[in-house]
Amino acid sequence: MRDILDPITKWWDSNEAFGLATVVQTFSSAPREPGAAMAVSASGEAVGSVSGGCVEGAVYELATAVLRTGQPVLQRYGISDDDAFAVGLTCGGIIDVFVEPASQQRYSALGEVATAVRTGTPVAVATVIEGPGRIGARRIIWPSDRADGTLGAGDRLDQAVDDDARGMLAQGVTAVRRYGPEGERRLDDLAVFVQSFAPAPRMLVFGAIDFAAAVAKAGKFLGYQVTVCDARPVFATKSRFPDADEVITDWPHRYLSATTTDERTVICVLTHDPKFDVPLLEVALRRPAAYIGAMGSRRTHDDRIARLREVGLTDAELARLRSPIGLDLGARTPEETAIAIAAELIQLRWGGTGRPLTATTGRIHHGQLPGDGEAHDLAEERSA
Repeated sequence: MRDILDPITKWWDSNEAFGLATVVQTFSSAPREPGAAMAVSASGEAVGSVSGGCVEGAVYELATAVLRTGQPVLQRYGISDDDAFAVGLTCGGIIDVFVEPASQQRYSALGEVATAVRTGTPVAVATVIEGPGRIGARRIIWPSDRADGTLGAGDRLDQAVDDDARGMLAQGVTAVRRYGPEGERRLDDLAVFVQSFAPAPRMLVFGAIDFAAAVAKAGKFLGYQVTVCDARPVFATKSRFPDADEVITDWPHRYLSATTTDERTVICVLTHDPKFDVPLLEVALRRPAAYIGAMGSRRTHDDRIARLREVGLTDAELARLRSPIGLDLGARTPEETAIAIAAELIQLRWGGTGRPLTATTGRIHHGQLPGDGEAHDLAEERSA
C-alpha cells in the first residue's frame, strides 16, 4: 500500500469510496510480495499493481464489484489447469488477494496510518481476511501499548494479534497469521493479515569515495535509508552524494558507536585505510546488522583480519564480515561494484545461489516469510 498511499489518501480526504486490493499471501514464483496493492476509485480510476500485469484486469473488475456490494472478498489467482484461457499468473505463481471497500467510514484510521508511514513511525495494520470472525475487521497496532479498533472476536484475539504484530513490526515482516476463533495459537480457523509499515532499513556507507556514491545510489534504489560518513569534511559533502539521505562528517567508528543499528541494517566499509576501517569494524562486528561488508583486495583482507584479531575479535565475530565485499561479477567501475554489492545483499536476503538462472533448476524466487511453510508446501504440490 505504501506505493499508492498518495492517491488513496487523496480519495479518502475527499470522502470518496474506493476498492482496495492487497496481496496477502504468495506461493511459488509470485511476481509481487505481500502488501503490494491496487486501488480503484468510485469513478473507475486505478492505481497500483498486485501482479505486474497478469491479473490486474480481473482484480479491477473484482474491486469494482466489491465497491458496489460493500462485501470484502479473498480471491486466489494462479495457473488454471482446467481452462487455458482463465485469468492466471504466467509466472506459475499463486497469489491471494484481499479486496475490500474503503472509505472514511470503513477505514477511519487511514489518515493516521498514512501520516505514520510518511513520517517513518512504525505501525502495523491487522485485518481479518478469512474464517468465522468479522471479515474486514481491522486493528491498528503501534510499537507501544497502544492499539485501536478490534478484530471483533473478543479481547483474547486482539491481544494475541497485538503480540504477534509487534514482533513482526520489529522485523519489518508482513504476513498472514492464523488463530482459533478466540485467539488460540494452535488453531487455524481464522486468518489475519498483518501488514507492517516499518521505517526503511538503514544502509551506512563509510568512506566518501566515488565507489560510495555509486553504492549510495544503489542502496536508495533498493529502498534503504542511506547515510554516508567520512571524517574528511572536504569529501563528505551533500553535493558529492546527492542520493544519500544524510552525509555525516565524523570519525566512522565514533559515529557508528553513537547511532542505532538493528537486524536489518547494512554496513558497507569502503574506507581503504586501517586507521579508519579497523576501529570501525571492531564496533560494527559487535553490533546488530544484517550485513557487514568491507572493500579491499585479498591481501588487504588478510591484513585487516590480523589487525582485528589483535584487538580481540573472536572467530564468530569475524565470520560476520563479508570481505572482499560483493559478488564475483567481474566488476571494475564504481557503478559495477555497487551492483555487485547490491547483488550480494539480495542474495543474502532471499537465499539465492548467485549462479546464472540458466544453470539452476526449480523455483526462480527464493525465500519465505516466517510462518509461510504450509503455503510453500501447497505451492509445491500444485506445481508438481
